[in-house]
Amino acid sequence: MKTLWHNAVFYTLQREGQTVDALITENGKITASGSYEQLKGQATQDINLQGAFVYPGFIDNHMHIIGQGEKLLRLDLSRATSSADMMDQLMHAYKDLPEDEWFIGEGWDENNFSDKKIFNRYELDTITKSPMLLKRTCWHAALVNSKALELAGITKATPDPDDGVIERDEHGEPTGLLKEGAMHRILQLLPEPTEGYITKALETSVDHLLSVGLTGVVTDDLGYYGNYQTPLQALNNVLGGKRKFRTHLLRHFSVFQQLIKEHASYNEPWVEPGEMKFFIDGAFGGSTALLSQPYSDDARNVGTAVLTDKELENYVELARCYEEAVAIHVIGDLATEKALDVIEKHPVPEGKKDRFIHVILLREDLVERMEKLPIVLDIQPAFVSSDFPWVQERLGNDRLEWAYAWKRLLDKGFICGGGSDAPIEDPNPLLGIHAAITRRSPMEQHEGYLPEEKLNRYEAVQLFTSGAAATIGKEHVRGCLEVGFDADFTILAEDIFSVAVDHIPEITVEKTVVAGEVMYEVPA
Repeated sequence: MKTLWHNAVFYTLQREGQTVDALITENGKITASGSYEQLKGQATQDINLQGAFVYPGFIDNHMHIIGQGEKLLRLDLSRATSSADMMDQLMHAYKDLPEDEWFIGEGWDENNFSDKKIFNRYELDTITKSPMLLKRTCWHAALVNSKALELAGITKATPDPDDGVIERDEHGEPTGLLKEGAMHRILQLLPEPTEGYITKALETSVDHLLSVGLTGVVTDDLGYYGNYQTPLQALNNVLGGKRKFRTHLLRHFSVFQQLIKEHASYNEPWVEPGEMKFFIDGAFGGSTALLSQPYSDDARNVGTAVLTDKELENYVELARCYEEAVAIHVIGDLATEKALDVIEKHPVPEGKKDRFIHVILLREDLVERMEKLPIVLDIQPAFVSSDFPWVQERLGNDRLEWAYAWKRLLDKGFICGGGSDAPIEDPNPLLGIHAAITRRSPMEQHEGYLPEEKLNRYEAVQLFTSGAAATIGKEHVRGCLEVGFDADFTILAEDIFSVAVDHIPEITVEKTVVAGEVMYEVPA
C-alpha cells in the first residue's frame, strides 16, 4: 500500500537544514519525496502528521536489549539519590520473596550519594535471608550479601580471580563488593532463565524503546542467558511480527563459534548477525578500566584486564578464521592500546570494519593509529553527564585532553554512532542528543564538562541516525529520509533544532514508524 505522509517538517539528514514537505512509502521503503502538491493523489493512504517534525528513525548504537527489559521488570535502583533512599527501596522490595529465590536489584551508583556510601554484606543481611545480587550501574561490579557469598564459596581464604577483585575489609573478610570476574562467580549461580522470562523481558524492552522513538539498536545479548538458543529464539519470535524493530546482534565470544558451526538462523532483517564481541577491561565507576598509568585517586591501581594478551589474540584470530570483524569493549587507554596491537597484527577482512565500544580515554598516539584502520566507534554521550565531576578525581586533569572526546573524533573523520549502553544509561535518545550538545545533565546550569567537545545539534542528531547506520554498514539504506531508504521515522511534537536546548529531553514522541508501519503512537 502506498502511503503519503504530510503536513510535517521532514529533516532528511542528507545535509544540514535540508527538509521536504512530504514522503510516500510502500513496502517498507521511501519511494518518493518532495512537496505535498507534487505527491498528493499518488498514494492510497494519507497520513496527516498535524505539523509534527520527522527525523530518520533513531538508532541506539550500543545497548543490551534484553537486559534493559530486565531492568524495567526488576527493582531499579538507578534513581536512588542517597544511600538512605537506596536502603529504603531495598527494605520495601520483594516482601514475600521465598528464601531460596534471589533478591536482585539493578543500577545503584554511589556517586549519586553525598556520602558515596557502598553498603557491605552485613547491612544487606538485615534486608533479606535470600541470596542478594545488586548490580552496579556499570555492570562491572555488584554487591552481594553473606548468603550469596556462601553459595559462591567466597571466603576470607578465596584468592582474587585473575580477571577480578574481591573487595575486603581491614581483616581480609569479603565486604560483599565484587568486581569483574569475581562478580561472574555469582552470576553463574543464578537460575538459567526460561524462554518465557526472556520473551517477557524482550517485549517489555521493545515496547519501551519504541515509545522513546527508537527504531533499532545494536545489541549484545547472547552469552548471558545460558544456551544461546534461548535469547536468539526469543529475538527471532518477538521481532518482525506485531513488533517491527531492527537489531544488529553482536555475537558474544563465548558462543560465537557455536553460532557459526550450528548454522544459527536469524530472522532478518529484524535480527541481523554482527561482529564478535568481547571485553578487554572494565569501567571507571568501579576503577576497573585499564590505564597505562595508575588512577589519580589510587596509585596502586591501573584497572583490570579481563583477558590475558594471549586470550585477546586468540579471540581475534578466531573471528578472522570466519572472516569476521570484532567489537571490543575498551574504556581505558591501555585497553585501546592492546586492541590496536592485536588488530594491527590480524587485520579485519576486506570490506568489514572492527568496532571499538566506548573509547572513553585515548591518547594522541592511539588516535593516530586508529586513523589508519577500518574501525567504527560506539560512543555514549550520556556517560559525560553521568561520570563528571567524579571521574576528574579518578583520572586527573592531565589525562582529560583525549577523554570523552566526541567532537575531536568526529572532526578526525571517524564513523561514530551514539548509544546509551542501556540498561547502564536511560535509552531515551533525546537524553543522548542533549548530552552530546551540552555535556551536562538537563538539571545542571553550567557550560558543560570539557565544553570544547560539545557537538552542534545536527552532529548530535547524526550520531543517532546516519552515524549509527554507518557503523552497521547500512548508510545506504538507513539514517536518512531518502528515496530507496527504509521507511523508519521518529516523529516528534517539537523541533530538536529550534527548541530551548534543555527542553530537548522533554519533547514528546508522537509516533515511531518502522518499515512504514506505526509501531508506537502517543496515547490520546
